Amino acid sequence: MCGITGFFNYDNASELAADALEIMQNRGKDAKGIYATNSENALGHCLHAVVGFVKQPLVGKGALAANCEIYNWEELNSKYKLNARNDAELLLKLLDKKGINKIKDVIAELHGTYAFAYLRNGKIAIARDLIGVKPLWYALDADGRFCFASEKKVIEALARQDALELNPREALVYDIKMRKLDSLKREFFSLGKENKFNLQQNAAKIRELLFNSVKMRIPERKFALLFSGGIDSALIAKALLEGKSKFRAYFAYLSGASEPKDLKYAQSAAKELGIGIELVGIGMDEFEKELPKIVNLIESANPTRVGVAAVNYFACRKAHADGCKVIFSGLGADELFGGYARFRESKNINADCLSALMQMHENDLYRDDVASMENSVELRLPFLDSELAEFALNVPEKFKINGNENKVVLREIGKKTGLQEEIYKRKKLAAQYGSNFDSAIEKIARAHKFKRKSEFLAGLLHNKNLRLGALFSSGKDSNYALYEMQRQNYEISCLITIKSKNPDSYMFHSANIVIAKLQAEALGIPIVEIESSGEKENELRDLERALKIAREKFKINGIVTGALASNYQRKRIENAADSCGLRVFSPLWQKNQELELKEIVNAGFKFIITKIACAGLGKEWLGKEIGAGEVEKLIALSRKSGFNAAGEGGEYETLVLDAPNFRKRIAIDKFEIKSTSEFTHEFIADLNSATLSGK
Repeated sequence: MCGITGFFNYDNASELAADALEIMQNRGKDAKGIYATNSENALGHCLHAVVGFVKQPLVGKGALAANCEIYNWEELNSKYKLNARNDAELLLKLLDKKGINKIKDVIAELHGTYAFAYLRNGKIAIARDLIGVKPLWYALDADGRFCFASEKKVIEALARQDALELNPREALVYDIKMRKLDSLKREFFSLGKENKFNLQQNAAKIRELLFNSVKMRIPERKFALLFSGGIDSALIAKALLEGKSKFRAYFAYLSGASEPKDLKYAQSAAKELGIGIELVGIGMDEFEKELPKIVNLIESANPTRVGVAAVNYFACRKAHADGCKVIFSGLGADELFGGYARFRESKNINADCLSALMQMHENDLYRDDVASMENSVELRLPFLDSELAEFALNVPEKFKINGNENKVVLREIGKKTGLQEEIYKRKKLAAQYGSNFDSAIEKIARAHKFKRKSEFLAGLLHNKNLRLGALFSSGKDSNYALYEMQRQNYEISCLITIKSKNPDSYMFHSANIVIAKLQAEALGIPIVEIESSGEKENELRDLERALKIAREKFKINGIVTGALASNYQRKRIENAADSCGLRVFSPLWQKNQELELKEIVNAGFKFIITKIACAGLGKEWLGKEIGAGEVEKLIALSRKSGFNAAGEGGEYETLVLDAPNFRKRIAIDKFEIKSTSEFTHEFIADLNSATLSGK
């Protein structure tokens, strides 16, 4: 991987580009280059040379700065008779041939991972691979000045605090003279009909695609493999061995305490496969010393991300010391083949796999990219090959999860390739737990008198996480999701509320939605309110309109939803957000509904039930504040009558009157009870009587 940057319509563009390359120097130490058309416009590149040495930016009819691994470059070179020396030069010549207006046609032909900027005829275009393996951030200020860089911290240090991550499903073209930015949308993978192949046929095809993906990524110099002894890294090792590659496996863990569970598996699997392994033990003192660096490197206080980043960071540090410039990882297997525990609760596994893949560029890919590149090691991810991903998304769900067994088809491949049953049958243990780094974070947090790991880590982070808007319904789930993201040090810049005229809306909470504005005041967060007719498909357009307003006014990077289990809502929200270039965070997704209810009450939320639409709940529940005792009664009734304990199916709706993040408490003095059927009852608050009081 390399680093790219650019500054346009800045008075000191070349100096800024030079400073940017210095900030992200670990992305490429082999060479630096800057191409400037004048003092106001400059393109920069730092080179991490794996094979060959061609300094960038490259100049032809246009100028190119690229961070790319294009695996079909020789095929395209021959097809277009371009006589390029490597993949970056191929990309330049192809763009020179087709022109900046055909950028979507160019990237449609690329097989690999990339992030690049192409400057020509007064326009600069930026794009990245469809899944988002290679990172890219940008900012456009009020004066129309445009900048971008491979890492967010570059833009924050030199230009703006409102950097946006480029959505992999779009390319941007900036007109330098007009100071105008245009977006070109790209289609993501889609779910068609599941293939009709049996388990063995699916396993054979996936093995072929995976092993080919591994082989095309093998460099011609010393490289490494992140290795836990699980099915994902073991299959990559098998593919590397089949190609007669020489490599070494690396596993990082916390030493000096109880033995990490993954340690013995990594050792025994390496021995079984006949590969050398470096066991990188990190003491508690060293880990605590490095922890602030890791937190700020990945720009997140999320304990899960920090724990996983630690595993990769220390393994890559050792691999770099051993002379490796490339390291393989099994990242992506869980997203494609249902490896996470939450998939077992899924009602549509492939839809959830698609959703996870769409969000990987924020959730995992940027984390692992910066953790590896800080140590000047390039990460290669064979499971995220586009051809493999497209096929995997349409594997029948029963070959992903069957009872208590997940990643069924990968385990079948392991069996067929001769892995020991201990390896191919081994249940997944998340990296942060199997390495003991998560428990180390908890111990350090407690030693510093913090009850929650996320609150301790937030104190180490120099800046807030991304700016988010919260889809806000006034009910318990949207309030609790917002609260959870705040506790992970995300900045909630605004609330986004859709006031639907349809009381039976499939998409939006309608009961007492007028109180949302009062809740915004209690929270001290501005609110964007949009009215909707409530017509089924028009609701989506109204949502997109609200998201665009929130993005433009508050410069948000993504949105928070309180979705628990409704694929109908989540899919539509994700599509609307993606069309606006926003990411979606659903911290409650697939959480056990009974557990979620208990967590909300235990966290100190005060809420009442405002609408009932099911058998099993009488109207005596309306207006009742829900405490621990009421939660137990709700759970008992839900089990008896068969409704969702958390009301996720629309069985009841809630209104939050107070919460730990509220500055004031809401009181409702006047209301009426309206019943429209034997099972449908509504608590209607008198807005004029609703008041805020101090806490």
